[in-house]
Amino acid sequence: MNWIGKLVGAVLGAATGLGVAGALVGIVIGHAYDEKMSGDDDAPNRDAAGTRLVFFRATFTVMGHAAKADGRVSEQEILAARQVFRHLRLGEAETREAMDCFTRGKAAGFDLGATLAELRKACGGRHDLLRYFLDIQMRTALLGNDLQGPVRPLLMRVAQALGISGFEFAHMEAILRMQGFGTAHQYSRAGGEGGGPRGARPQAGALADAYEILEVKPDCTEAELKKAYRRQMSQNHPDKLLSRGLPESMLEIAKEKTQAIRAAYERIKEARGIN
Repeated sequence: MNWIGKLVGAVLGAATGLGVAGALVGIVIGHAYDEKMSGDDDAPNRDAAGTRLVFFRATFTVMGHAAKADGRVSEQEILAARQVFRHLRLGEAETREAMDCFTRGKAAGFDLGATLAELRKACGGRHDLLRYFLDIQMRTALLGNDLQGPVRPLLMRVAQALGISGFEFAHMEAILRMQGFGTAHQYSRAGGEGGGPRGARPQAGALADAYEILEVKPDCTEAELKKAYRRQMSQNHPDKLLSRGLPESMLEIAKEKTQAIRAAYERIKEARGIN
């Protein structure tokens, strides 16, 4: 479709009464239009593809770096990383690359600051993607060692570098713990073909948890509740995140989040008697 501008330009140029000269001028202008439109169409795809690559590599190098934060990587941390690989449903090639990245992240010369700066630049300030990145790191760390020792301050530095506040960090941790993360012994027993730990499937158990998931207060109005629900569903919609650069292999987490948000909303509506 990169000929439309040239055709229209030629017709309009000829219509000016300048004959062949007018048509040629129109073709030149139309060509510039076609090039611009072609570039605009392709740019988002190139952008998203580049973001996915940076996001993927940063995810697993930082994961390896966090696992080595105390100087050694325990068997439980290795198990947690492998289970996350399975939970994300990585293919064989992706799993090999993820393991290579994990190993690079454990190396003494790994530059955490440069990796996070590259990630933030690739994400173009898209806060939702950066939160997903931190979410994956927190899941793995909670399952690996329950955010003990130097891992918590390290991930808090990661959050700060990505522009995620301490309040957001605490809220994300609280939500993950509600969903069953942070109990590594359960995770190891779950094992097998499954994903995360028992209880990690999106459920809105207690009413207080449901309000926490939707980030609203228990005394919010029905209008505020609906607005919060729609905002959360929009921010975590898998297709939208994919178009912005979230790797396809990580959409499972986005799907879990939307299920948790929907379950929380239904739990609150039931408690309030809202149809």
